[in-house]
Amino acid sequence: MTLAADKTAKMTTALRKAGVRVTRQRIALLSVLVEADDHPHAEELHSRAKQIEPAVSLATVYRTLSVLEAEGVVHRHSFEGGGARFETATEAHHDHIVDLDSGEVIEFNSDKIERLQDEIAAELGYDVVHHRMELYCRKRKDRA
Repeated sequence: MTLAADKTAKMTTALRKAGVRVTRQRIALLSVLVEADDHPHAEELHSRAKQIEPAVSLATVYRTLSVLEAEGVVHRHSFEGGGARFETATEAHHDHIVDLDSGEVIEFNSDKIERLQDEIAAELGYDVVHHRMELYCRKRKDRA
């Protein structure tokens, strides 16, 4: 099974578990979510899903996202200065850089940052259970 098929199957299972019918409109939305690599907001997801299935309503997008989030297969991000954005939860842990000028969201992984967070928590007598890191940045003038 491909990664996209696996993600789609997990989301479909989550919808059925929550008692939600898996309609053509929802299948179109799931397809868009699986293919998205840019943390789209609900309106962007709606626009993309309508290209696949014109009958998709914005209300269906919001209801479906709410169920998928509650079932833990979609993550909602609320980055500063913008509305909620979404990504599938089947990705490995990663952190985000938000470009303040373009609004672009860049995913990154850093073993160094993960180790440092664990060290700081341990020094203070804690174990990290969960964390989220968001860096709000502007491109350097010498790299623009």
